[in-house]
Amino acid sequence: MRTTGSSSYGTMGTHESDNQAAPSGDVESNVQRRLEPRHLQMIAIGGTIGTGLFLGSGATVAYAGPLGSLVSYVLVSIMVFFVVTSLGEMAALVPISGSFSSYAGRYVDPSLQFTLGWSYWLQWAVSLPAELSALGLIVQFWTPNIQAWIWSGVALVLLLAINLFSVRGFGETEYWLSAIKIVTVCIFIIVGIVLNAGGIPGQAAVGFSYWAIDGAPFKDGFSGIFNVFLLAFFSFGGTELVGITAGESKNPSKAIPRAIRGTFWRILLFYILAIFVIGINIRNDDPSLLNSSNNNDITVSPFTLVFQRTGASAAAHIMNAVICTAVLSASNSALYASSRTLYALAKEGKAPRIFAHTSRSGVPAASVLLTAAFGAISFLGTLWGNGVVFTWLINITGVLGIITWASIILVQFRFRAAFKAQGRPLSELPYRSPLYPFGPIVALILALGIVIAEGYQAVTTTPFDVRNIIATYIGAPFFILLYVLHKLITRSKFIPLEKVDLDSDRVTESDADADEQGAPKTKFQQFLVKLWNAIA
Repeated sequence: MRTTGSSSYGTMGTHESDNQAAPSGDVESNVQRRLEPRHLQMIAIGGTIGTGLFLGSGATVAYAGPLGSLVSYVLVSIMVFFVVTSLGEMAALVPISGSFSSYAGRYVDPSLQFTLGWSYWLQWAVSLPAELSALGLIVQFWTPNIQAWIWSGVALVLLLAINLFSVRGFGETEYWLSAIKIVTVCIFIIVGIVLNAGGIPGQAAVGFSYWAIDGAPFKDGFSGIFNVFLLAFFSFGGTELVGITAGESKNPSKAIPRAIRGTFWRILLFYILAIFVIGINIRNDDPSLLNSSNNNDITVSPFTLVFQRTGASAAAHIMNAVICTAVLSASNSALYASSRTLYALAKEGKAPRIFAHTSRSGVPAASVLLTAAFGAISFLGTLWGNGVVFTWLINITGVLGIITWASIILVQFRFRAAFKAQGRPLSELPYRSPLYPFGPIVALILALGIVIAEGYQAVTTTPFDVRNIIATYIGAPFFILLYVLHKLITRSKFIPLEKVDLDSDRVTESDADADEQGAPKTKFQQFLVKLWNAIA
């Protein structure tokens, strides 16, 4: 997904006006900076809101109680914050298409870049058919007589067309899909608070009475929080996508810090308040909450349950439509992220060079097509052969997510160490991650907690089966195997801190000024932009 010293742009300051498509015969053609700051802001927050919140959030309250689930989400939010800010610090200085895997090759070791890149590509490439499968089942809520795979196929063709057209097509699609999700969550929070206070005719005030029932506010004590900790982590998957978009964003030195500064507070607002509203309006022993994580039945979504209690008879249909947008958004992100990962690997010589070629609109078409083909084949694997192969692919990618996040932090440590070793002042950084190094260390500790939680869940699942443990951790030996094989074949070495490249592909002040030329000029335009940014 990323690009290292030999960047895809020549100089990282390239912006849309001078980043024209290369001749059709030039394999080393480039992606283009067509993502606006508003796209990045929506991707930063909207990319994390998906079925994990709309469907699975109810299960967290059922497992850990209303307050226990809040504690779990706050802890994961802290980890998310430091992972994103660590990535943002590097992406704001060197915004390349490929982001953290390219940084790994530039600041640490080419073998780590190869391993991170292909692992990350696999994560997103496998998530594409998983999301498409879910979409087909969700649409069947309205069309029970049409087979789910038909809708999945239609969605894949639609997303393929969007992503092949231009990166702006991806950005606009993600922008509006994310806007729908954000508006829905905001309405849910407001309605939920009003409902709880007795502001809905025919509904008595509930207050915190559900926190006083048996098992609340903490359910199963520390064990409950530990289990929900894992669910919360998977709900935040994809947060790092804002760093991946850096190579195709206008004025990244300013746009990325803006998007990242707001990410934590918006995620905290949407997730924490949404979980809070669920906990005060639905009893933690309500069977619907537990069922919400086990199927695609929109009628048991906590969002649907709360809206229905206001008398909204169409609540299930509305939420089903919203969840469709969430799954489409996740599929759109999967196709984008995996194709850019493959593109960056090819630019660095760690994948066939054909995948480094871009179309006249700056899209790595070969990478998009291969990822879509892989997704289609994997999707067929969910239909035939009892889905055994696809199940193991899912298992492999399970622990890779937390390895990716931990790697981002470790790469930032090397990045900072190189800055110090070369006598560079931190004032050169357009954005500095807060509380360094204590914040990233806390994030690493929380990441370790998630790895332990995964093992704990595998061991305590009844009946006990050693295959559960293997399935949980199989991604780790896969990651190690890739790294060792690449190291043995290429004999790559760790890059000395004094030789780490801190200059290639950086955005210059003149580039930033050029990108700002399209900013709103009038005070009224600036006011509207600030108002929308505050909301979104």
